[in-house]
Amino acid sequence: MVPDTRDATRGPRLRWARMAASHREVVVIGNVGVDTNVYLPTDRFTGALESTFTEDLDTIGQAGGYSSLALAALGSRTGFIGYVGDDPLGRWIDEELAAGGVDRLLFTDPAGTSRSVNLMARDGTRKNFYDGKSHMTLAPDLAACRAFLAGVKLAHVHLPNWARRLLPVARELGVRVSGDLPDMSGVDDPYRADFIAAAEFLFCSAVNLEPAALAEALHARNPRATVVVGMGARGAGLLHGGRFRTFPPADLPGRPVVDTNGAGDCLAAGFLTAHVLLGKEPEEAVRWGQLAARWACTMRRKWRALATRDDLAPLLAR
Repeated sequence: MVPDTRDATRGPRLRWARMAASHREVVVIGNVGVDTNVYLPTDRFTGALESTFTEDLDTIGQAGGYSSLALAALGSRTGFIGYVGDDPLGRWIDEELAAGGVDRLLFTDPAGTSRSVNLMARDGTRKNFYDGKSHMTLAPDLAACRAFLAGVKLAHVHLPNWARRLLPVARELGVRVSGDLPDMSGVDDPYRADFIAAAEFLFCSAVNLEPAALAEALHARNPRATVVVGMGARGAGLLHGGRFRTFPPADLPGRPVVDTNGAGDCLAAGFLTAHVLLGKEPEEAVRWGQLAARWACTMRRKWRALATRDDLAPLLAR
């Protein structure tokens, strides 16, 4: 059962970078945090020794951070609603989102800024240890969120528990909704049911499930949804117009995969930019998303160098 958050703690806004609502095209709703990525010198972590020499980098990350920065890099006028701590990490996130061109409505999590530790293998895959702080019990200021969402075309919603409170707000305002469904082991999880039902576009990973079956199961629960499935090195899948089809992986010669963090978020950002904001056909939009995701996989500390439209143009023309 989804937890009841009626008595949840709500903190004050840390900062609201004011911009007229008409200037925002898309608003990302979700968790942002600081990731500590631990790059291992071997293909796996054994734990046999007390100490291991690694490269450890702190980055702005988590789904909300990657999605909002990726959308802004691709030229979308982007806003973000989320929580940070009233602490140095929260202020760092605020500054980096501002530098990336992202308008912010940031609330304060009294437990501090969300964190993740990612153990990174040499092939770019990861094992994630996630600390979402108070996201299960927070309750955002709905009036402030309604004002921030007014006039936007699209809300891209991630899965913190507090975000479900904004789904009815988006519906009341006539805002199109896309939903991110990471780490799915099945489609019957009641926690995700609200997000699945509300979305016109659904993004998910086929790491744990067969892609076509996953897309069709989601479509059965929400027949109006277009489903985009990330398949990693196998490419991507798209269920649209009653048909599921797959696309081969994107390739960037001379640029190997070194870090898969944020790949799924960039897949969504590329697709939404191309299809929803630029009006391109879904099949072409998948290619935008694949190239944006593949670009992100070729670098560490990527939040400062996510793909732009100029970066993608010659790749799309090939």
